[in-house]
Amino acid sequence: MSHITKIEIEVTDLTALKAACKRLSLQFNENQLTYRWYGSRVGNDPLPEGIAVEDLGKCDHAIKVPGASYEIGILKDGNRYRLLWDSWTSGGLEQVIGKNAGLLKQAYGIEKTKSEARRKGYSLYETRHSNGAITLKVSLGGGAA
Repeated sequence: MSHITKIEIEVTDLTALKAACKRLSLQFNENQLTYRWYGSRVGNDPLPEGIAVEDLGKCDHAIKVPGASYEIGILKDGNRYRLLWDSWTSGGLEQVIGKNAGLLKQAYGIEKTKSEARRKGYSLYETRHSNGAITLKVSLGGGAA
């Protein structure tokens, strides 16, 4: 069954989103106006707020996920971007970007933090732990990681 859902994250920085995609080996396709999904609405699950049936599959940019049949659509919404995806398991997105897009959210948060730290003149050091957790240490001065 196909379900279009909004990835619950506030994206305000496309550069950080592109870096997050690179971090996860995803392909950011700038100006791609459609994203792959099941192709028709199935069931009666509610659509994301502000999205009409005729808008499904339309976007301003898209993210291609290697090994997945479906893509993530990126829609400009004022000064923010909304990420939409078809969460149907057979589409293959969740296997790569995590449950509720957790890995993509984590990668975006890291890249946005790194960008803001550099912009403010801070150093940032990243440590990856064996359990998948990532620690960021931000400090004044020195080189950035």
